[in-house]
Amino acid sequence: MKATEIKSDIFWVGAIDWAIRDFHGYITPKGTTYNNYLILDEQITLIDTVKYDFAKITINNISSLIEPSKINNIVINHIEPDHASSIDRIMAITPNATIYITEKGKKGLDRHFDTSKWKFKIVKTGDSLNIGKYNLLFIETPMLHWPDSMMTYVKEAKLLISQDAFGQHIATAARFDDEFVECASHAELEDAVIDYYANILMPFGHLIKTKISEIQKLGIEIDMIAPDHGVIWRKEPEKVIQTYLDMADGKADSRVVIIYDTMWHSTERMALPIMEGIKEEGVDCKIIKLRATPMSAAIKEFWKSRGCLIGTPTLNNIMFPSVAEFLTHLRGLRPKNRIAAAFGSYGWGGGAVKEAYEEFKKMGLEIVEPGIQTLYRPSTEDEKQCYEFGKGFAKKVKEYHAKFV
Repeated sequence: MKATEIKSDIFWVGAIDWAIRDFHGYITPKGTTYNNYLILDEQITLIDTVKYDFAKITINNISSLIEPSKINNIVINHIEPDHASSIDRIMAITPNATIYITEKGKKGLDRHFDTSKWKFKIVKTGDSLNIGKYNLLFIETPMLHWPDSMMTYVKEAKLLISQDAFGQHIATAARFDDEFVECASHAELEDAVIDYYANILMPFGHLIKTKISEIQKLGIEIDMIAPDHGVIWRKEPEKVIQTYLDMADGKADSRVVIIYDTMWHSTERMALPIMEGIKEEGVDCKIIKLRATPMSAAIKEFWKSRGCLIGTPTLNNIMFPSVAEFLTHLRGLRPKNRIAAAFGSYGWGGGAVKEAYEEFKKMGLEIVEPGIQTLYRPSTEDEKQCYEFGKGFAKKVKEYHAKFV
């Protein structure tokens, strides 16, 4: 993709990664983009770089607009390798550039590169840089989602360059939200936003609300948001901000997701009548088998649902490995405002369901006890009890969900 003007004299000069399917363990079936931006002003300014593998692409895009050696300033909003690992390639062709970065960002770059010959300017929230007709305002956003993170606001363009916030993992030739919707749908874009938030930003809901409030108190006008991944929000930037506020509050649908794994189909056979019981109570339900589903997809479905049922057989007196892995990953994301219960089968000794509840308690989830277990393959009577268990859980989900409506 060639450089694309997004505002007057402000250009997207990034790269599209059509092939990536594993983003540090986060499955990306639709690929991603690495967005960075070049401002042609009295002081030419590059905001962010790209993943190292795509350095040549961004350099070519920059070169199509100006001679790279003329770049005066480089702003690094975030030092994660998908955005900053090509900084050495960029600095090699911009010998006079000064890097604007947070203090923690500078310390991070020092650990990855020999920065002794580079010029730096450490910035913090409220600091600004005049580059000609444009003024850049720096806003620190620590732990959204790294300690070094910040955003850059281009005042006269009413443009917020938001680093990872408001992004999506989508490889697309469409640069803007309205262009993407024309060739895909609102639903697909919304799903990508939820998927990104659930797997990356879920732990930081409180910080997100605080930072958005801080930005609003600064009184800045935003009519475009340009993240470091995915499409640029030019049609409805206020909508994605509200979506983030809703997600930060733990917004979910009144539905249940059953996330399970199975050894010899016994736990799987429990899941089906449980689902039927849930549906009987008028609550939507989705079933996910872990070894047949990417972890990030299961996390997204958990996030969308107010209630979650975990199904696990007992193996060596503990949870089945794939279920244990899922709950460990989920605990790191620090979910809130969700209700959970567990079920499973066992042979000569139980333990998995009890361990699942211990994980729920560590996460601070609302729980429905006791869970339900069956010895070996569920009998007809066991399946009836599973059905009633599903009905009972669905009632609890409706009651719990009503607190958030």
